[in-house]
Amino acid sequence: MLKIIKFAAALLAACLPARAAFAAWKLNMPRGATELSHDIYGLHMLTLWVCVAIGIAVFAVIIYSVVKFRHSQSSVPAKFSHSTKAEIIWTLIPCAILIALAIPAAATLVKIEDTRDSALSVKVTGYQWKWHYEYLDQGIDFFSTLARSSNAARQLNSGIDPASVENYLLEVDNPLVVPVGAKVRLLLTAADVIHAWWMPEFGMKKDAIPGFVNELWFRADAIGIYRGQCAELCGRDHGFMPVVVDVRSQQDYESWLQSQQPRAIETTANAEMPPE
Repeated sequence: MLKIIKFAAALLAACLPARAAFAAWKLNMPRGATELSHDIYGLHMLTLWVCVAIGIAVFAVIIYSVVKFRHSQSSVPAKFSHSTKAEIIWTLIPCAILIALAIPAAATLVKIEDTRDSALSVKVTGYQWKWHYEYLDQGIDFFSTLARSSNAARQLNSGIDPASVENYLLEVDNPLVVPVGAKVRLLLTAADVIHAWWMPEFGMKKDAIPGFVNELWFRADAIGIYRGQCAELCGRDHGFMPVVVDVRSQQDYESWLQSQQPRAIETTANAEMPPE
């Protein structure tokens, strides 16, 4: 037993210097920047600690049994075929744990699907290999494609070091702009193949399927730029259709809407112009 303790202490001492080297690593999922991502993170941590507690209990019993009833102690094993009491206990305890986990999990799942009372609705259409955003109540629509700087750097023999490009492969020409604190509903579909709109900081990922409309919603808590990607293999340039959401203050968002009105008017005029 003393040898085991010494070995564990030596192993711990050997790992301590490595802790500083890997200090920048993040092994957990991000807490995120939305109400839903916080709920998902909390559910994840609750499940994790329940599993840790179960693991500690199980290994404690195993270690105790190995030490207490080791061969050198000449222990005599008990002889029995079954125990009704033990079977009831190890059936009821897991059931109670699963029910306790199911209650907050079900509440979170219901919340994820509740897109009612949204302040802003945006139709998102996936294309090979870009996104189209249409603000349904504002008459604004535009395509969002990989930024030119990233597109140039990714070309074979371009001579551009990708490390020199800021937000390489995670920058677009036209991000999705939304106001902070507003409930935003996205209607997701696709024009060609299956895509997926994935935003890790929002805790959201949902498929965009041709001929079908999926829904998701988010409410960003903080102003900033948030980056994601298409998360469904959709062809040759699948890795080059990032998702960028620009969360602004209400005032800045209103200013952005005003700046987009000329584009909206031009688009409407072109749509209403009769063919020659």
